[in-house]
Amino acid sequence: MPPMPTFREALAFWFKLGLISFGGPAGQIGIMHEFLVEKKRWISERRFLHALNYCMLLPGPEAQQLATYTGWLMHGRKGGLAAGMLFVLPSMLVLLGLSMVYVLYGQLPAVNALFDGLKPAVIAVVILALYKIGRKALLSLLHVAFAGLAFVSLYVFQWPFPLVMISLIVAAVLIRFVWPALLKKTASNTEPAAPEQPVHPSAKGDQVRYSIGDEDALPHMHFQRKSLLLIAAAALAAWFLPRVLFMVFSPDYAFWNTLTMFFTKAALVTFGGAYAVLPYVAQVSVEQLGWLGNEQMVDGLALGESTPGPLVMVLTFVGFMGGFNHFGGSLMMGALALLITTWYTFLPCFLFVFAGAPLIERTRNNTRLRGALALVSAGVVGVMLNLSLYLAREVLFAGSFSLQSADYFALAWLLISILAMYRFGWGMMSWLGISAAFGLLRYTLASSGML
Repeated sequence: MPPMPTFREALAFWFKLGLISFGGPAGQIGIMHEFLVEKKRWISERRFLHALNYCMLLPGPEAQQLATYTGWLMHGRKGGLAAGMLFVLPSMLVLLGLSMVYVLYGQLPAVNALFDGLKPAVIAVVILALYKIGRKALLSLLHVAFAGLAFVSLYVFQWPFPLVMISLIVAAVLIRFVWPALLKKTASNTEPAAPEQPVHPSAKGDQVRYSIGDEDALPHMHFQRKSLLLIAAAALAAWFLPRVLFMVFSPDYAFWNTLTMFFTKAALVTFGGAYAVLPYVAQVSVEQLGWLGNEQMVDGLALGESTPGPLVMVLTFVGFMGGFNHFGGSLMMGALALLITTWYTFLPCFLFVFAGAPLIERTRNNTRLRGALALVSAGVVGVMLNLSLYLAREVLFAGSFSLQSADYFALAWLLISILAMYRFGWGMMSWLGISAAFGLLRYTLASSGML
């Protein structure tokens, strides 16, 4: 049996992961699978997939929660804290710097041209994510129905996103009790496939041992009611502390109250990752609060795609723009708002993992529960379709679907981007770089009168 990794060894990996975790959740999960399961054999295949199964169905970024979960498996809460925080910190610092550059130089024609090239490529990334997730989530007519209801509720009836997600959860729970046999039937197809990596020999029956095997249980993995209460109390204190400080020291507590409440709600309804919650964030921050414009929202998504870490970090750009604009163009207040947004976006993630992991470890064979949660995941496909149309309308058709407002260069680059990444296998990061160069080239040719 390989020895349990030391905390320092695990810390080195989590630090490296935070720096190289480009490529969205699929790439990030793939890196963890290759290192933790195949290369180091710290965690067994079955244990890794079990953790992944539930992290995918919790609100919040699944890759960050998976890092937190696996860190907790190896070294308890300090391991989970280290893994989850190092997954986020590099991305937060990079996005802070990019946000400052954006507000200082974003109005330069050349910078705008760069984003004009990035935006169609970002939409292509969303469309491809919709396709890949849809193939895995829409496994029956019932799953398709959940996706269709979610889309119609958002796009046609314009229901608030939290209401849509709550409705999906309630419907899934009702089906679990009224028609449990259906959930048992569909659950057999919902076990997440391993990332597209070579299969470890242990999956073929060989007696390969892991530091944490299929049935291993360390003391911190057992559920304890006292521990659960302490975790809940610590999370509650961490949630209230910044608000109390703003209440005492800030002359504009109303803004900080709105910011903290908004991103707490966003974190609690982020089922399916950032693509699912972005319509809600855009609806509130752009249309209701006026923190930024539609074009800036798409720019923020491009920045989020270009940095390591979870895509949900784009929410911190929204927080930065809110603080920057509300306080009259103050970089310091924008930076503070970004930090506070990060705090409230990821605090629930740690709570869900630390409080739920001991219970989750006891639910490996509950097929009905897995089937109910799979229906919610199917509804996320409809949410992502709504996001795709929202982005396409703003970027490709200037806010209204009509041929008169269509940007044919952007439409052409969208199609080229889909072909490049899906058909010819270009990596997302390299293609985003090419797209930025395309935007600059288009601007140069237009400025010289060649277009």
